[in-house]
Amino acid sequence: MAIRKVGILTAGGLAPCLSSAVAALVETWDRHDRDIEIVGYRNGFAGLLTGDSVNIDRPIRSEIHRAHLIGGSPLGNSRVKLANAADCVHRGLVEAGEDPLEVAAHQLVADGIEVLHPIGGDDTAAAAAGLAAYLASVGHDLRVVSLPKTIDNDIRPVVQSMGAATAADYGSRFARNVIAEHSAAPRSVVVHEVMGRNCGWLTAATARNYESWVRENVGIAGLVDAKSWGLHAVLLPEILFDFDELAETLASTMDLCGNVNLFIAEGAGADLVLAERMARGEVIEHDAFGHPRLDDVNVGRWIADKLSIALHAEKSLVVKSGY
Repeated sequence: MAIRKVGILTAGGLAPCLSSAVAALVETWDRHDRDIEIVGYRNGFAGLLTGDSVNIDRPIRSEIHRAHLIGGSPLGNSRVKLANAADCVHRGLVEAGEDPLEVAAHQLVADGIEVLHPIGGDDTAAAAAGLAAYLASVGHDLRVVSLPKTIDNDIRPVVQSMGAATAADYGSRFARNVIAEHSAAPRSVVVHEVMGRNCGWLTAATARNYESWVRENVGIAGLVDAKSWGLHAVLLPEILFDFDELAETLASTMDLCGNVNLFIAEGAGADLVLAERMARGEVIEHDAFGHPRLDDVNVGRWIADKLSIALHAEKSLVVKSGY
């Protein structure tokens, strides 16, 4: 039977691909059949739970190509976990006693959605799969075709996930201005904290791009030493490190170059920071998915503060890059 109605939503964190992915889906379905109805749910699963949607009609479709040129998401995102009923109630998305999964499923049925395209990470895909399984159990067929979005680029067997290469490219461009701050004061510690909770791909790829730029563009004999612009350490979640050994290694670098520059994935060493803070009795905030809020963990600041003491730095700077 021919598909008559399609739903699209974007969820989770932003990545530099969402607007273009939404546009491409709309354009592809429109080429397939101009009469297909396309519904976009605003703010991800929040919009699905509350019935907040937009009909992607002919006037919108005629201009959807413009979405290829902008960031963010034209539909809006949210971090909503359907399995976390308490959080959904707290945010006013469902009533007390309601099951968010059932509420979302019934909304899809009421809207007549036959194919759902969730664009997001693993939590988004898992939630959509749960919706399809629930609807199948009550005799309703929903086809879920997810578009995996992650700047971590850690999806097998996908070689390059949406947004990953762009994030690494722009992260390395941003880093040129970050690392330039080493010249503001002698004996500086400069930390560029990059997104990546469990995966260091983005940090490594950003570092690779940045180092390529340094090799090709930095260095003036007798005036600008490329070594002071280079990266002296790259810390990834997959590779354990000992802080004392790190400090010992960077001590000679500080003496030689007059500064140290580090790229750190936001999840690298997070366990060390969490353990130290919990030992002091601090309460660690968690998001709706149960993950510690890495913005609050501040691995980059923790590293910079400890290195500043160990290396007798005069200045430290920590800058975080987003998507």
